[in-house]
Amino acid sequence: MAYVITEPCIDIKDGSCTVACPVDCIYEGGRMFYIHPDECINCGLCLSVCPVDAVVWDEEITPASQAFVAINRVFFGDEVTGWGSPGGRDEKWVSDKDHPFVATYEKVA
Repeated sequence: MAYVITEPCIDIKDGSCTVACPVDCIYEGGRMFYIHPDECINCGLCLSVCPVDAVVWDEEITPASQAFVAINRVFFGDEVTGWGSPGGRDEKWVSDKDHPFVATYEKVA
């Protein structure tokens, strides 16, 4: 179980979640932040500070946002960044890349 960052974060990237996270498991992509599912300790602090309600517990995710469980995981794999499990966010672990769904996502106005 882990928290997941979903669609409202795309092109917003407020960053409050990264400051609140005690284990630095939230990483920056080009258009949104991603939570590393194996590094997340399920504390919920990111959820409590997100101004756009983009953070969801994976056990309570809606069917419309279900794809973001895989999107957050795949971001760290060879398909996108190849980072694996970096072990904690810092300036070295920032990317201009995104999961393909996020990279081509068009927000509805």
